[in-house]
Amino acid sequence: MVQAYSLYEGSFSVDASKAFVPFDAEKDDPLTRKGSIFVHVHPFLIVADDGLILCDTGLGFRAENGNLVIHENIRKLGYEPEDVKYVLMSHLHKDHTGGLVDFKDGVARVSFPNAEYFVQQGEWEQAYAGENSSYRTDIFDVIQRSGNLVLVEGDGQVNHQISYELNGGHTPNHQAFHIHTGGEHYFFGGDVLPEPEEIFKNFIAKYDYDGRRARDLRQQYWEEGRVAEWVYLFYHSKTIAIGQAEQKPDGGYKIIDVSVK
Repeated sequence: MVQAYSLYEGSFSVDASKAFVPFDAEKDDPLTRKGSIFVHVHPFLIVADDGLILCDTGLGFRAENGNLVIHENIRKLGYEPEDVKYVLMSHLHKDHTGGLVDFKDGVARVSFPNAEYFVQQGEWEQAYAGENSSYRTDIFDVIQRSGNLVLVEGDGQVNHQISYELNGGHTPNHQAFHIHTGGEHYFFGGDVLPEPEEIFKNFIAKYDYDGRRARDLRQQYWEEGRVAEWVYLFYHSKTIAIGQAEQKPDGGYKIIDVSVK
């Protein structure tokens, strides 16, 4: 049984300034945001055998009550932020890291105080390497002081359930995760495989560090995962956030929604 949940933060437009502006398709005209791309943001919570697993943390937006949206979404599922044991970071761009730290009333606190935060060493170093509007080092400073940071290198395992692989593509040190729990194989590809539609498009994206590698990785993950019945977690999907391959009558495959309703 699938026990993965989207912690949907919202829909946004992103222009050359790399600012994420909330977008409501029922009220906002996309033509007024020329040059923008439109994305959804889905951090994911997986209920695993030995604790809650969080895959990336969103933009850090707040609900009307002042709490982080990601905290409120976790509580809606019957859990508390303190229940999260593992925070798995694909990379450190601000739309994936905003929820790592709760800046409130002049105080900065780690959002998941009982969790370990898994980040690639090279990605961490890249974030501090120079001025880049995609990274927020004020967040990373808090994480570094917390004692919760775990820097990893290359491929490896967190435990018997969670493995990581350095795949590059979107950033030089981007990583993907495989999580085995509850009889399912969850795959979180971060921004190398952010939307299901990208599986069926043979294209090189300008927003990737190595677009050719990212393109090839998408096909590799699809070919391997459709046979092995992976559950895919699509961070920026506007359609299916949690999907699995299903064979069509003509022998081809499609993605079906397997999210918990």
